[in-house]
Parts: sequence; C-alpha cells; structure tokens
Amino acid sequence: MAAKHIGLGRGLSALIKDTPPPEPAPAAEGERGIVKLPVDQIHKSPWQPRHEMRPEAIEDLAHSIREHGVLQPLLVRRVEDHYELIAGERRLRAAQAAELREVPARIMEVSDREALELALIENLQREDLNLIEEAEGYRTLTEKFEMTQEQISQRVGKARATVANSLRLLELPDSVKQKVAEGALSAGHAKVLLGLEIPHERELLAVRTLKEGLSVRALEKLVDRLRRMPRKPRAERSDLPESYLESLTDRLHQHFGTSVHVLPCRTLANGRKAKGNITIEFYTNDELDRLLTLLGLSENL
Repeated sequence: MAAKHIGLGRGLSALIKDTPPPEPAPAAEGERGIVKLPVDQIHKSPWQPRHEMRPEAIEDLAHSIREHGVLQPLLVRRVEDHYELIAGERRLRAAQAAELREVPARIMEVSDREALELALIENLQREDLNLIEEAEGYRTLTEKFEMTQEQISQRVGKARATVANSLRLLELPDSVKQKVAEGALSAGHAKVLLGLEIPHERELLAVRTLKEGLSVRALEKLVDRLRRMPRKPRAERSDLPESYLESLTDRLHQHFGTSVHVLPCRTLANGRKAKGNITIEFYTNDELDRLLTLLGLSENL
C-alpha cells in the first residue's frame, strides 16, 4: 500500500484564528530525556510504515505491560495540540489495551522525512516490518521526499541493491504482495515471480507455489521452463472500430492535403495497452511550414 500524504503542519483553521492552538500538556523530563505522556495525547503518524499487527500479539504485549509496564519508551514529536508517534505503535496499542493512562516517551524535534526515517530504522532494527511494509516505506522516501536509493541505503543501513530489490516487490500483483506480506511467500519466491512479464502468470504461479509447497529452486525451474516454451502471438484488438478508423484517416488526409497514417491504441491479451500514433507525411520544408500553420504552430523555416 502506497503511503498517504497527510499535512502535518497547522491546518487552515489554526492559521485564521486569533489565538494559537493549545499546547500539549507539559511533561516532566526524567532519566535520559524520557518523559511520561498521556496516552490520549499521542496520535498515530501518517508516515508509520507498519500496517499489519496481529491482535493476539497486541494482547500478549498488553498482558506483559499490565505486569511490568512499558519498558521501552516511545518516540514522539510535538505537532499542534498533541504528540505524533514516530516509533512504538505496537507498544502504544498494547498500552491502550492495558488501559494505561501514561506511557514513557522521548520527545524529538524532527521533520516529516526524519520522522519516517526514524520509524523505518527503528522497525527494521526490531525486525517489525514485513517485506511489503518495508518496500512501501522506501517508496515513500523516494516519492514524497525525493531520496535516491543510494541515500536511502545510507540512512537505513542497508545495501543499495537490497533497497532496489525491496522496491521491485511493489511491482507484484496485489494478491501476490499480500501473500508476501503474510510470509506465505518468501522474498526468494517473489524475486523469481518478478522474472515473469505478465501479471496474470505471476498470480497463477504464486497460487501453484502455495498449493504445492514449491521451494524457491523448484519455482525457478518452473519459470525457466515457461520462458523456454514457444509463445503464440498475443491476441490484441484495436480500440477503434475499423469503419471509424478508415473515415478518420480519410478526413485527416483531406484536412492536411497529404498522406496520414493512424495506428490506433490496442488492448493486448494480458490487458495492457499498446500505444497508438498518427504519422503525417511531408517532403519539403515549405510543406512542413504549411502543416505547422494548419496545426497553429507556424514557424518560418
């Protein structure tokens, strides 16, 4: 799932008010900069890379928290009239389930990008992210914050090739990505499936892999056999009726006074679109100038 962009600064209503929005309740700083914050003042971050959390895992942690408290402080930042969570969502949810009123936290002053980086790094170090969540986190850094794969690799402590391979997982069909996220398919299986060009074939082989319990090596052999098989020409259909195409070509020929060829866009058997194009012929610079005039782009050559 791609990350959704939500504005983190003051809203319009805050800008037009005469008085600033209320500050979060002050927190007394304790050992190593750790403070106690009210649970109801900590809100989830839109940059949180983690999405999947098993309810039973939350309940197990809540039981531990009831016995021992929250041992690892949350990372938060101050935003408007509340605190925004940077890292520690599982601990926060478990604390809420345990009905705690306060949790230990460390308040940080960071930008949107730094907040996402910290969330990614913290979750990666704790191995809390599944493969797809990790890839979506990298995509957010790439698309929203325009970071290169090299920059991402340096910030999160991963090889650039690891980041690149992770991002490629997002090219898989949604049904296959779900199985990767659940751990039913490994990163090795996913990499092999990406060797197929047609999304539908990736889905079919993913289903077969799960049904037959294929190893990565067995899947590689199967994909290699598929690649070697002679393929029939892909069926395709024009997106324009033949009669309309002939009429359109004739009208363009009359309008421009020269040969015009129209290749319509086509729909391939796999559902993908093949582009169309229009070719207008000319043989002299004067003729080009005449055509440009007809197109409203006249320039003297």
